[in-house]
Amino acid sequence: MPSTLEITSSFIEGAPPGELGDVVNDIKALCSDDDPTIIDKLKPAFLKYNEAQLITTKLPGNERPVIISTHNRLPDGRYFDTASDTSFEFDHVTQFTFHPPNNPVSQKPSDPQPYTPSHPHTNLLPSLLTALTTYTRDHYPASSCAVLPSSTSSPDSLTLLIAANKYSPANFWNGRSLSTYTYTPSTKSLTGTVSYTIHYYEDGNVWLTTNKTLPSQTVSGGSSADEGAGAVVDVMAKAEKGYQEEVNRAFVRLNEESFKKLRRQLPVTRQKVEWEKVGGYRLGSDLHGGGKNR
Repeated sequence: MPSTLEITSSFIEGAPPGELGDVVNDIKALCSDDDPTIIDKLKPAFLKYNEAQLITTKLPGNERPVIISTHNRLPDGRYFDTASDTSFEFDHVTQFTFHPPNNPVSQKPSDPQPYTPSHPHTNLLPSLLTALTTYTRDHYPASSCAVLPSSTSSPDSLTLLIAANKYSPANFWNGRSLSTYTYTPSTKSLTGTVSYTIHYYEDGNVWLTTNKTLPSQTVSGGSSADEGAGAVVDVMAKAEKGYQEEVNRAFVRLNEESFKKLRRQLPVTRQKVEWEKVGGYRLGSDLHGGGKNR
């Protein structure tokens, strides 16, 4: 049987977008009497969640959000930001001690120090970050982005991250879009993944989780660093637009085909329901066949 720590860790790692603070409060309410230190023991789960969901923080004196991820974690556990050439410490646990539960920007990091990553293409970082920032501001209302030396691919590659959040707890839904791309300047190849997570919880609990691995593409054009960066982001923008349109078409098919198959072909009155007129039916009259007699 799983232990309390294993169960609560799964709660943390599976928390919906923008609702991690609510999950933490529930864990405190359920487990604090038996184990007052339960939240401190969940640090590995917090770290895994924060890095996977690309949560953001802000450096002291800097209003630009900084993404927390595996790609900018240093061997000693610190993180770095290429936009400000800074490394910092980040406490994954105490961010929920002093801030509102649904605050998308967590606790400010500590101990900032100068840090510049070593990479053969550091000269491309500013141009790519500028182009990527312009793209995200134009297409996502609340978003953050980062350009980092790749930690998982070849030393020649760069990682581009986008995290976009849309929280609407008053309307019982929250959503998050995450994008991770790998660009290799020597071959001008670009690959990536895009994922959407949406939670709707008014009188129910409905999740949408979808992701797609984008095929490798060759980026053409751009003789200067700025032009090359613009070409990279143009390919990303085209790929993301295509995937968003694909998801929209899937929703239409779901509504027009799959949902209709779930309905009984004839209601209990043995008469077909004209779905396009359903908004005009009078409950207890038309649906019960008594509309003509009243």
